Amino acid sequence: MAKAEKAQTKKIKVTLVKSTIACLKNHKANVEALGLSKINSFNILEDNAVTRGMIKKVSHLVKVEEV
Repeated sequence: MAKAEKAQTKKIKVTLVKSTIACLKNHKANVEALGLSKINSFNILEDNAVTRGMIKKVSHLVKVEEV
């Protein structure tokens, strides 16, 4: 039963919609850690507290959708 619960973890799609040119260094590092490089690039990540915290830090640069 535990394996079935782990297999159904929620996923989110994170898309970079604004440039990181005029951003702080830690914001750029968060965007890079999320796996985003260019505008309109996206990454599908697990929905957990760590990912949500990183997204909250750069919420003005990214768009989040549930998959």
